[in-house]
Amino acid sequence: MEWSDEGTIIGVRRHGESAVILEAMTRHHGRHLGLVRGGRSSKLQPVLQPGNAVSLTWRARLDEHLGEYKVELLTSHAARLIARPVALYGLASIAALLRLLPERDPHPALHEGLAVLIEHLDEIGLAPALIVRFELAMLGELGFGLDLDKCALTGAREELSHVSPKSGKAVSRKAAEPYLPRLLTLPRFLSEGQGARQPLPADIAAGFALTGHFLRRYLYEPRGLAEPPERARLLELATRIH
Repeated sequence: MEWSDEGTIIGVRRHGESAVILEAMTRHHGRHLGLVRGGRSSKLQPVLQPGNAVSLTWRARLDEHLGEYKVELLTSHAARLIARPVALYGLASIAALLRLLPERDPHPALHEGLAVLIEHLDEIGLAPALIVRFELAMLGELGFGLDLDKCALTGAREELSHVSPKSGKAVSRKAAEPYLPRLLTLPRFLSEGQGARQPLPADIAAGFALTGHFLRRYLYEPRGLAEPPERARLLELATRIH
């Protein structure tokens, strides 16, 4: 068995004296692991860093085997990201989320979204909102997408301000008034689309609260998992810097 693909490195762990097991989010083969012989060498260590974009060739005798990777660097992002704590916590948080995907299950849209996110992960004005959008995309890919385009009660598409924590559907400002204590806030950077103003700290907090509610409900709690601590640290840093 052999294939070649492009991917973003999301994890590396030691294996034996000189090898590593590389975890990458690939374009056509999903989240995929493979052994890299000599991965701890001075030549390969700078290449095998989380966040880097790489070209991968995977080989194995049988499809169900771990297999071996041959890796070539396409774009190095690690040196840029390591200088920003928000970027490091953001990458760790997203990697933990991607590990909830079944291994080898293709999700090309998430691969593309991750590549865009990595490009801007060190930009404080963009990264937190992009992470929230990526979390929404992850929910959608797994069949738990939110309906944020129109009011669940009136059908209106204007002044959407809240989300039902039960249905995941948007609610307009006027329709939400009798139910405010029971609803989640829909931040303006989601309701107004990509052209919205730069989010304020309250917007970022509301975005993380919104996606966090549904991530816990649909992804973490059914697996008996807690939300990764990196996500809480990311929110703390992102709102403080803003």
